[in-house]
Amino acid sequence: HYIFFSLLVSPFYFYFTSFPCNLGLHFYDNTPFFGKENWQPDFLTERDNVVPETGTSPCKTNCPAHISVQGYLKKASEGKYAEALEIIKKENPFPAVCGSVCARFCEQVCTRGDQDEAVAIDEVKKFIAEQDMNANIRFVPMKKNHEGEKIAVIGAGPAGLSCAYYLAVYGHQVTVFEKEAKAGGMMQFGIPAFRLEKDVVDAEIDVIKALGVEIRTGVEIGKDITLEELRTQGYKGFYVAIGAQGGRKLEIDGEDGDGVISGIDFLRKVAMKEMNPLHGKVIVVGGGNVAIDVARTARRFGGEAVSMFCLEDRDHMPAAADEVEEAEEEQILIHCGWGPKEILLENGKVKGIVFKKCLSVKDPDGRFNPRYDENDVKTVACDFVLSAIGQSIQWNHLLAGTKIELNRNNTAKADSWTYQTAQKDVFVGGDAYTGPRFAIDAIAAGKEGAESLHRFVWEGHSLTLGRVKRDNYKYFDKDNLVLPEYNNAKRQKPGRDSSKALSFKDERRTFTAEQVKKETARCLGCGAARVDQNICIGCGLCTTRCEFDAITIARKYDAWGVPYEKLVGAIIKDTVLKVGRTIAGTFKQE
Repeated sequence: HYIFFSLLVSPFYFYFTSFPCNLGLHFYDNTPFFGKENWQPDFLTERDNVVPETGTSPCKTNCPAHISVQGYLKKASEGKYAEALEIIKKENPFPAVCGSVCARFCEQVCTRGDQDEAVAIDEVKKFIAEQDMNANIRFVPMKKNHEGEKIAVIGAGPAGLSCAYYLAVYGHQVTVFEKEAKAGGMMQFGIPAFRLEKDVVDAEIDVIKALGVEIRTGVEIGKDITLEELRTQGYKGFYVAIGAQGGRKLEIDGEDGDGVISGIDFLRKVAMKEMNPLHGKVIVVGGGNVAIDVARTARRFGGEAVSMFCLEDRDHMPAAADEVEEAEEEQILIHCGWGPKEILLENGKVKGIVFKKCLSVKDPDGRFNPRYDENDVKTVACDFVLSAIGQSIQWNHLLAGTKIELNRNNTAKADSWTYQTAQKDVFVGGDAYTGPRFAIDAIAAGKEGAESLHRFVWEGHSLTLGRVKRDNYKYFDKDNLVLPEYNNAKRQKPGRDSSKALSFKDERRTFTAEQVKKETARCLGCGAARVDQNICIGCGLCTTRCEFDAITIARKYDAWGVPYEKLVGAIIKDTVLKVGRTIAGTFKQE
């Protein structure tokens, strides 16, 4: 509307722009009002998401990748699984992986969960993503362009592969360099097969390869080839996503003994079949999700009796509650409130470990600073000690000759929005930038890294202009929500295959189509939005552009416009009135 009149009535357009620069448009009682105080000079770099006034659905907001959860649930409810998968993959190229191991941030804030139980979003996603397991029907996106630049991705974990996927969609020539013998990173070597079967990981990596991405394994950047050598080969940009692939030391006596193993190294060696099975009693130090994975793997890998010791009390264990329950179901004993003091050795081999009572984990400022009672100790006989108290980033020689700086925790310094480092053609993401987080966090970072690199390699493009930030999503006011009628159906359960218990197969079943239909019907559809009729002109073009038919336009009443031959006169009349009000308002303010 306003753009149209500015083109037709150029004198008034220039009248508005003849004011001193940095003027802006503000709506007051649905009337445009111009004034300095309303101008947003950083509009092109500080844009809100599409519904800043009302907010969007909690599930979409809380998901680090901001997947349109309500959208794919709707498509799944209609039986349009291929379209549901396409919606997911607009933000996440690993729906099957996340269907098995996602932290379920979406379910934590599900509006339905405020009434009874959250919608089983992750289980529905897992069902939808099974289509990627079949090479004949899997979704491989169309490329947006067929001309691009050579870009190198270092690290074939969730962040690196996500970045490669979206760069390939943009049309770039992407090569992924991975130092391990197989791509996948922590998805392949850090998450046990009984939680994430490796054919699932391989199938989704095959989709990335189908986009033309080349994955070179067994190549360590900084050792086998340097960044500078890659530049000479024509690579215009780099995305470094090497993850946090190392363990952390306990820093106690006896830690170098035979039988003391880092939890991360243990999971990797088991996955790669590089170590002999355990035996006897196994102690796992740590209380997070990795520690749970280590303990459950030890239980399957020869450990006759497995126990966990952690600093926190049961209610404050970092591990997810459902994973703790699964560990206990497998007869893994969990001892809370104990920290390691010393590992006992005999002829260089582990024979036991001494724990001391933990009085508190954090100081009054909330910082990690455990306090112990050094006199309250417990000695536990064991044959192996598996340390799972955290992860570390191992840069080795990768950054040699670059300007990249590191933080105190050994993560790379970079711009918080674009992920660009001090070495302008190098961007970072995933755990190498944030420290250890969940797979979905790394996947989301990978897509943002792809956006930055896509802009960077085309000379003259800004990394930020016209780019919507991903950290300003908000959901609607749930405290003042008026809910429509809804059914009282109970949350569907996927069930388990007891024949796979205590094996390296995933015993969790996938929903049936009938269960998906019932579960998606529980969604309250709270993410639906209605346009502002004072801005929308009712052209209906958006309904034709949305490939998922998610937008509809309804006729509420008849409204007649001005005939074409009288259009200019009507606009001039209306514009003169608005200009008059604007000038009057300016005089009042002065």
